[in-house]
Amino acid sequence: MRHSETALTHERAFGCHPGAVVRRLPSGRRYAVRPIAPADKPLLRWGMEHASAETLHRRFLGPKPRLSGAELRYLTEVDMVDHVALVAIDARRPDILLGVGRWVRDVKRPDEAEMAIVIADEVQGQGLGTVLAQDLAELAREGGVARFTATTLAENRAAHRLFARISTGMVLRSDGPYAELVAELGAPPAAAVAA
Repeated sequence: MRHSETALTHERAFGCHPGAVVRRLPSGRRYAVRPIAPADKPLLRWGMEHASAETLHRRFLGPKPRLSGAELRYLTEVDMVDHVALVAIDARRPDILLGVGRWVRDVKRPDEAEMAIVIADEVQGQGLGTVLAQDLAELAREGGVARFTATTLAENRAAHRLFARISTGMVLRSDGPYAELVAELGAPPAAAVAA
């Protein structure tokens, strides 16, 4: 079930970026999705501090207790052309990070991008990762990206299912503890084409 959504103006959504989209989780909790901004460094730092070791291990493929200043700059100072990133924040508390997703275009294969998503422990399994992945896929198709790639832990079945949901065809190659995923994005959904 696609989360209900409403486009909000900056005046109506405290802490939200102009054009942010507010949606509801199945639990009723409202969240806003918007492009990441350089001012989100403290938000990402907060997210890292509140994520479980298991969540961080799945996202970074190993222990990752904190982000360096250079990593925070890389992750928040994006061009929204070759490096696209979205954040999901609590609609009532914009200082609470619920999820972040991104794709980075491959320089040698510009129709391909590496995609990654991390969701806060408290809202995992509620569809937020799928919504962010769908939003990222839509932006990717608009930007000329035909496929997403990712390296995940081989045991990360949630990531494998998420890739399968957003793709028209997926290849999964396991190599020891890791899996390489390739998801063909295909044409945009019919509803998006008709709009």
